[in-house]
Amino acid sequence: MRALTVVPDQPGSLSIQDVPDPVPEPDELLVDGIALGICGTDREIADGTYGWAPPGRERLVLGHESLGRVRTAPDGSGFAAGDLVVGIVRRPDPVPCGACARGEFDMCRNGQYVERGIKQVDGYGSSQWVVRAEYAVKLDPSLERVGVLMEPTTVVAKAWDQIERINQRAWFEPKTALITGAGPIGLLAALLGAQRGLDVHVLDLSTEGPKPGLVADLGATFHTGSAADVAAKIDPDVVIEATGAPAVALQTAEINNPGVIVCLTGVSTPGAEAEVDVGALNRNIVLDNALVFGSVNANRHHYELAAESLAKADPRWLERLITRRLPLEQAIEAFDAGGSDIKVVIDLA
Repeated sequence: MRALTVVPDQPGSLSIQDVPDPVPEPDELLVDGIALGICGTDREIADGTYGWAPPGRERLVLGHESLGRVRTAPDGSGFAAGDLVVGIVRRPDPVPCGACARGEFDMCRNGQYVERGIKQVDGYGSSQWVVRAEYAVKLDPSLERVGVLMEPTTVVAKAWDQIERINQRAWFEPKTALITGAGPIGLLAALLGAQRGLDVHVLDLSTEGPKPGLVADLGATFHTGSAADVAAKIDPDVVIEATGAPAVALQTAEINNPGVIVCLTGVSTPGAEAEVDVGALNRNIVLDNALVFGSVNANRHHYELAAESLAKADPRWLERLITRRLPLEQAIEAFDAGGSDIKVVIDLA
């Protein structure tokens, strides 16, 4: 079968190659690949700055934003041929740590987890793949065109889940949310905020293209400018930072609003320098009972929450997030991000 492969740590090694057909174990589903989403992590691996091949192998099958259709399933697995599924990305460490032992492998404490298409296990970027039934999640059949958005939706489903758990520390009825960044993560975070009935505001650099319209169609407000200026106008109760830009992340951490909760989901590149008034930052966080926390990856619970959110969303809105589709043989073109692209998807079928 054909697969999108890369040699981690080797820039320019991305290629489409023939690899052996997968043979499912007794507890595994055999899945026909439908689509694969490409994100910044995939581009980092292709650039040679991230990623690990499986032990004893040079090449890694890339891809963690999956969508497929079950070809065969074990008896009693809860799956059947024809089911629309995605595969969970992370697997718990073998020790396991306390978090992994409780199914919270997204919060692994010792770093010995593995991840499909990222760390030591082949990904979903092939015409067929296998997955243990316990790491597969069923999607509503109506989501065939957009179910590939499931994995990025899990990232924000976890963010909102964590925010709501933090809310329980005291009375809290959030009304206003600020989302910084209108890429896939930011727009999906805005979607989940709108589904919660919040007054959602989205900040981005783009003034043209599909992003302003996508935000408006959620009933949300689109902004340009600085996060600090927007926050001063709207006094957000919740902030989800989805750019990874150090200056924006710092501005969100500096928001001065009692009880504000700031969730950082964007991954910054180390080395950027910025002037920070640490005293003022500390004072604001302490006196406002504010909280700034990071969130990455997702466990099965968050996949299930994401599936529910996608099923409730307008599929026509979701499909507009996918701005480019390419066949597998042209997958390398997906790594040249277009200026107006939101989400690029590889068609595997």
